[in-house]
Amino acid sequence: MPTIVGLGGSLRKGSTSLLALQRALEGAAAAGAETTLLDLRELQLPLYDPDHPEPPEMAATLIDACYGADGLIWSSPLYQGTISGAFKNALDWLHILGERDPPYLHDKVIGLISAAGGTQGLQAINTMDFSARALRGWAVPYVVPIPASWQVFGEDGSIGDEMVEHQLAALGEEVVRVTERFAADPTMHRQVACAEAAERVLAPV
Repeated sequence: MPTIVGLGGSLRKGSTSLLALQRALEGAAAAGAETTLLDLRELQLPLYDPDHPEPPEMAATLIDACYGADGLIWSSPLYQGTISGAFKNALDWLHILGERDPPYLHDKVIGLISAAGGTQGLQAINTMDFSARALRGWAVPYVVPIPASWQVFGEDGSIGDEMVEHQLAALGEEVVRVTERFAADPTMHRQVACAEAAERVLAPV
């Protein structure tokens, strides 16, 4: 049974990015995973200070949960064309994982979600993709940017758009599927890397 950790939400009560994350974790659970939710509002992380790297209790919870997971799902609101400061701060705390062996989020599979108030959502997805690479994780190609998320989710947390609900569940399932593939074949990530490198070389300019 793979373990999938969901990290995200915002500091706002009733966060739509958190609601989206919960639905994706339900999809992962339906696919046979054991899931854990890390709500940024509940974690109340202090700002990461590299001069004081010893993590307080809640930051240690974040760090250990992410390192111990087989796969992750990240969900951030779109603020000013990028991820929220609270989400970026959580990723900054993961810098401490560079001291472990293997370091950072080595070969962990990561699914990406963004919830936007307007019509764009991919900017936050792109930022998270860059961060996943920097932390040596593997972001699945299937992503879920949610435009006008305030229209998608009701005040009771329900999802009023069946297509978005399906997409979120499918993302959770995809993270579990790829995680299991990597576990079954430890060389799979190298095959993926070679395929991606070949695509970059052969891509028309």
